[in-house]
Amino acid sequence: MTKGNLGVVSDDLKQAVLIVGYGDVGARVARLLRSTRSVYALIRNPARAAAVASDGAVAVIGDLDDAESLAEIVGRTSAVFHAVLHFAPPAMGATDDVRTKNLIAVLYRSTNHRVRHLVYISTTGVYGDCGGRWVDESTPLNPESDRARRRVDAETCLAAWAQDEQAALTILRAPGIYAADRLPIDRIHAHTPAIRAVEDSWSNHIHAEDLARACVRALDLQIAHPADFAQPMIVNIVDDSVLKMGDYFDLVADHFGMPRPPRLTRREAESQVSPAMLSFMRESRRIRNNKMKTSLGYQLRYPTVGGFLAELPSR
Repeated sequence: MTKGNLGVVSDDLKQAVLIVGYGDVGARVARLLRSTRSVYALIRNPARAAAVASDGAVAVIGDLDDAESLAEIVGRTSAVFHAVLHFAPPAMGATDDVRTKNLIAVLYRSTNHRVRHLVYISTTGVYGDCGGRWVDESTPLNPESDRARRRVDAETCLAAWAQDEQAALTILRAPGIYAADRLPIDRIHAHTPAIRAVEDSWSNHIHAEDLARACVRALDLQIAHPADFAQPMIVNIVDDSVLKMGDYFDLVADHFGMPRPPRLTRREAESQVSPAMLSFMRESRRIRNNKMKTSLGYQLRYPTVGGFLAELPSR
């Protein structure tokens, strides 16, 4: 894929962008885009509008769980939206992603100006348990939790929409997201156990800022080279860390001078760890990021968890 110079802001790059799922990563993306694009953010609570404005975005009120509330998106989509950045997680419950289906219904209803670009943050959980083996984008999907099955459903629905609309779609599969305020400090304080090294699962990580910047890079690439997106582009967005889950907890504990979590056998942990955490502990895989560095052309700002922690003051 020829990438060329993405530093020049063209008229296309100044088109309006809608961020759907306005959490930490969404806010970071808004701040990265505000100087080159008109940024809008879908939020449920009007009280958040001021915070959205401080990030350089305009609030659009609507709820992905309530299809009737999304009428404002239809009007704005018909007028201005050129791209959608979809970061909203699926609702808990079923194995399909109703939120993504509601969003797609809105996009189909656009008439005057169709959305041409969409970037979606999915999860590396769609690969399931790989027994610690290395995984890349060609690895068959094997979702083992309802959480992962919902993500596969979202990916499938978005791919169908992109094909119907001849729109560019990039799916970024992300692992556990960390940042200075997204470290397992409370878990370590609570002495929640980890699994002993010989039985432990491999984990994968990405800093929130790297994920946000990768999203912007994905959008820039779509706009600069639309002919390269006849098919969806799927990219794993992970850092260079090679850590088992317990080693990650130890790394954070050591940096902040906290006692390391106790280690248990996997069987012992099953009676002491929450079902949600156990679902993560059961899956072990190591994710390759070659495609992120080559096809997407993204270079990590925080290549490893350890390198990031070294920049933080200890408490």
